[in-house]
Amino acid sequence: MASYPPAPRPRVSARPFFENKSRAFWTLQAVGWAGYLLLRGVSSASGGDSFDVLIPVTIEAIAGYCLTLLLSVFYGYYRRLPLVLSVFLTLATLAAATFVYSLIDAFTFSFTATGAPGITVARLLVSVYITFTVLFGWSALYFGINFYLIVEEQSDQMRALESQASSAQLAMLRYQLNPHFLFNTLNSISTLVLLKQTERANAMLSRLSSFLRYTLANEPTAHVTVQQEVETLKLYLEIEKMRFESRLRPSFDVDPRAERARLPSLLLQPLVENAIKYAVTPQEEGADISVVVRLAGERVQIAVSDSGPGLRDGQIGQSLSTGVGLTNIRDRLAQAYGPDHRFETRSTPAGGFSVEIEIPFQLEDVNREAA
Repeated sequence: MASYPPAPRPRVSARPFFENKSRAFWTLQAVGWAGYLLLRGVSSASGGDSFDVLIPVTIEAIAGYCLTLLLSVFYGYYRRLPLVLSVFLTLATLAAATFVYSLIDAFTFSFTATGAPGITVARLLVSVYITFTVLFGWSALYFGINFYLIVEEQSDQMRALESQASSAQLAMLRYQLNPHFLFNTLNSISTLVLLKQTERANAMLSRLSSFLRYTLANEPTAHVTVQQEVETLKLYLEIEKMRFESRLRPSFDVDPRAERARLPSLLLQPLVENAIKYAVTPQEEGADISVVVRLAGERVQIAVSDSGPGLRDGQIGQSLSTGVGLTNIRDRLAQAYGPDHRFETRSTPAGGFSVEIEIPFQLEDVNREAA
């Protein structure tokens, strides 16, 4: 029994907040500077300063809010420039904003710190340290968030491209099945017409049209329920039974609990077609073909087996005449479920060949709803 990877942990994403970048910016700007004002006000009040200090703290926060708005405009423009020039202009703008912010900060605090308002070198140096730390932190956060959004956008684009490539490959694999089946059926109808068995030929044409209507109505990448897949398989076997009559003896054993489970459409048809080709056709007495579907916990187990000759010298017809068959099924399962599936083939010493598939129990179509 194959081991399965642990269920992936839910991925925490901040994307919903940043879906509207303009709203996210203004929200962060308002909350950030309101928090800064609160922090500076509480710090000053707890240090024993009078409430008069709240006035320059408020002016400082307002000045910082306005300056960072200007910085966001300049930074947004610089991002479109060459890297070296962009870095140089960013550092120069940050230095200029720090100097202007320091002048405003030193001048406003001089009203409460001294009786004679003015700017001293000592006060200016202290303000430079504080304002540079604040503006540098704001700038780092600005570029960090923008870098994160760029990476997320590129990641979304990569996932979209991978999804498109996966859907295209699934469609290609599904489309491989139709020409082969159509060729065999039309060849049989032609034979019936030549033998003047018009009623049987007409019945086969009617069933063929129903089968093709199903394949055309559903998207190649759609998942259908087990019940739909079994009904379609029965329709296919009705067509083949007109060719082989009593030599083809199909049986179905489907767990009712598994009928609503979803799987790629026409996943089982090439397995049954393989069984007809390599078990029913070469034997005069024909063969039994069994389709069993079971629900085991959160896994759906499917087995398609026949009573044919099985392996011959370690070989079996593992591909159809057009080159699709078991390989096609493996590829489609890998595309649909990744490593979260099991695909095994086996035969018994007494004869017969079986294919066993195990997939996750899913009620929703991970690709697209079937028509």
